[in-house]
Amino acid sequence: MQKFNRKILLLADAYSNHTFKWATALSEQGFEICIFSLSQQDIHLYDNVKNIKVVYNTFSKNLFQKPSSNILKLQYLTAMLRLKRTIKQFQPDIVHAHYASSYGLLGVLLHFQPLIISVWGSDVFEFPLKSAFHKKVLQYNLKHAGYIFATSLALAVEAKKYTHKPIEVTPFGIDTNVFKPFEVKSLFDKNDVVIGTIKSLETVYGIDYLIKAFNILRLKHPGLPLRLLIAGSGSKEWQLKALANDLNLGSIVIFTGRIKFEDLPDYHNMITIFAALSLSESFGVAVLESSACGKPVVVSDVGGLPEIVEHNITGLIVPPANESEAAEAFEKLILDKRLQFELGMNGRNKVKANFNWNDNVKKMVELYKKVLSLNSPN
Repeated sequence: MQKFNRKILLLADAYSNHTFKWATALSEQGFEICIFSLSQQDIHLYDNVKNIKVVYNTFSKNLFQKPSSNILKLQYLTAMLRLKRTIKQFQPDIVHAHYASSYGLLGVLLHFQPLIISVWGSDVFEFPLKSAFHKKVLQYNLKHAGYIFATSLALAVEAKKYTHKPIEVTPFGIDTNVFKPFEVKSLFDKNDVVIGTIKSLETVYGIDYLIKAFNILRLKHPGLPLRLLIAGSGSKEWQLKALANDLNLGSIVIFTGRIKFEDLPDYHNMITIFAALSLSESFGVAVLESSACGKPVVVSDVGGLPEIVEHNITGLIVPPANESEAAEAFEKLILDKRLQFELGMNGRNKVKANFNWNDNVKKMVELYKKVLSLNSPN
């Protein structure tokens, strides 16, 4: 791909794996990247990456908790002051806000064009449903964005409820040279059957239903060496651990906490069957990562998951919030190793054909070129 040297200011959570992946990929294409982040957690994440500068505004944690409070005004004042200084110093060609609510509003208040807003998921599936105020904020942000991007078709359809503007679908694909089947030093024994997930430990991802489904399965098949892997961190960690303890799962379930991006392929390759029993899901990057590693997947029938999983072809789709159906799907795969293999290989082939990361980066670069040409003074 031809290098394209321009400056892009990303308004995004610098700690997100998605932000890191986009930023590093774009920097490799010759873009100079600056990330303005409202949170700071891992300050060493970008230490060895060229052409990326990160500016943190750590005071702004929750910009919508009290929309009428003086705290909100102070949070936005501090964020905007630092962001305007960043604009002056960095002088970007494009501002791209990743997340339509908080970062989207910061982008709109800058009065900078061209402004791109990417909707990510909860910013359109959950945020506007909180109150009339939240809905108006989202509508205001999308109205004043120069361009709107969405990760999936399902996400674009949802965002269309709040704007009449065209929405460009920009899939978040997978590097199949990194995410692929390989032997790994595992946390589990060779003969263990590992059902696993790699998600934030939040209510929306239905991990409590995964734990209950796993418990149904192990009670039905006490002779099988079943194990459960839950990788990720989040606000529901202690409740989920308590649930596992209440069900006497003990040492057969492992909570890893947050894992580094570079370690993700290892954890996917520890898993026999990947599970995403989400109650809401805009796309499902982790599902594609596991498919790329040749793993069969069991997902809930919500959001963008049916877009990326073909039932009985690359995985099994079950109703959301239904541990019994999920347990049956796990059982079907566990008792049929040939089906495991076929669905896993079909999934890898689907990812390679439709969600190739290099193609996705190429599309984003072409869109940036188009935006710049349309906004050129000449």
